[in-house]
Amino acid sequence: MSASLSQLIEEARSTGTLSGLPKSNFIDGQWVDAESGARMETYDPGTGKAYADFAASGAAEVDRAIAAAEREQYGRWRDVTPQERGAILRRAAQLVEENAERLAVVETLDSGKSIGEAQGDVAGTARVINYYAGLADKIHGETINSRRSHLTYTLREPLGVTAHIIPWNYPTSTLARGIAPALAAGCTVVAKPAETTPLTALMLADLFQKAGLPDGVLNVVTGTGSEAGAPLVEDKRIRHITFTGSVRTGVQVGQVAMRNVASTILELGGKSPFIALADCDMDRAVDDAVWAIYSNAGQICSAGSRLVIDRAIHEEFVARVVEKARGITVGHGLGGADVGAINNPMQLEKVHGFVERARERGRTVLCGGETATDAENGGGWFYRPTLIDNVPSDDEVIQDEIFGPVLSVQVVDGIEEAITAANCTDFGLMSCVYTQDVSKALRVARDLDTGQVSVNDYWANGWDVPFGGTKLSGIGREKGTEGLEGYLQTKGVSIRIDG
Repeated sequence: MSASLSQLIEEARSTGTLSGLPKSNFIDGQWVDAESGARMETYDPGTGKAYADFAASGAAEVDRAIAAAEREQYGRWRDVTPQERGAILRRAAQLVEENAERLAVVETLDSGKSIGEAQGDVAGTARVINYYAGLADKIHGETINSRRSHLTYTLREPLGVTAHIIPWNYPTSTLARGIAPALAAGCTVVAKPAETTPLTALMLADLFQKAGLPDGVLNVVTGTGSEAGAPLVEDKRIRHITFTGSVRTGVQVGQVAMRNVASTILELGGKSPFIALADCDMDRAVDDAVWAIYSNAGQICSAGSRLVIDRAIHEEFVARVVEKARGITVGHGLGGADVGAINNPMQLEKVHGFVERARERGRTVLCGGETATDAENGGGWFYRPTLIDNVPSDDEVIQDEIFGPVLSVQVVDGIEEAITAANCTDFGLMSCVYTQDVSKALRVARDLDTGQVSVNDYWANGWDVPFGGTKLSGIGREKGTEGLEGYLQTKGVSIRIDG
């Protein structure tokens, strides 16, 4: 019998770790250490202490993983029927559900988020795998009636070996939303998780193997971006790269992909506006605005990090957000706090730097703006929920992605100014508008330059809705049927009919 959630939490809190954690790369169906013998530590952000170690891999392990994936791409995996691919994915989703509590505790220890948020991430992982399991046998081409003398049709075929570079904020579901459509399409995979959150990717690979995935179809290589990530994306055998991370690194990945003429999906973050018009349902909007930015300590690419608020309701709205923000408990993810830790000390320093510079420029910080320590554990990397009020549009806390629990407020007069303010950054990932006027909602949704718009419900979009950005937020789409299309290519076939 597997350990219960409470037993797993007790083990982690009392020992500082969990037994049976993966420690090696998963390559060609085997656990493989780095040839160099090098290892790295992964830290619990809630304590600031190392709780596990893993292989610090490099070019040799990447080459071995790509070779296995290439062999299977043109070997057994090519001949597996779409129905069987779907069945394997469904079994994998079931195993994720059966191991959900252990996955959630490990994600909490790795990423720093609260156990409730980690459970939601793992549940989403099972859902997205099941979603693409259902699409695996629904891939088809079309006939083209161009000439009676020819039979012309298209085939939808897998791109080939795919690389997946995974961030640290949602390490489990972000991996799943990439590898599930890739596998459903018939591609093979080499994944490189972030060095601060390597373990759930290894655990998922093991579960897919137990679900019946052939050796070599899904490989996970751990290590740093420079030592493992760079040789992965630079390899000419990689035919597609899915990357989630910073704009700077994403541009570099895109340049490498272009040299190798490999396709890409790049999700590069956001500075998403939360628009509250004067006629909004304030109770709902305030509640949603709080969790749009403070969930996962603001470490969400689509977080509602800019409050675009009509002047008529600005004072009351902001006062209510501040009151709720001050009531949010911050602490270790396994200790029952509302919000967990910042993932790593460099990110904590970055977040605090933005707020300190805002203070130096005379901006008004109404709450938060300071680091915190979990008193029970005597450590960890925490930041108080923060709100910076009435900020001009050219300020860096409006223009730049902070990736922390910091909400910046833009005050506007009416819908025209709201749209202008919402579109004022170089990002275009997520957005929302709160209004009780249908025409205003449709107008804003039409005019916002973002990949997603929600109305009166910030977290409305599910796994069946395409996800991706405009401008610096990236190119391509994940989730939904468009997420599957990203791993397919079209072949046209024409046959002359004599007689």
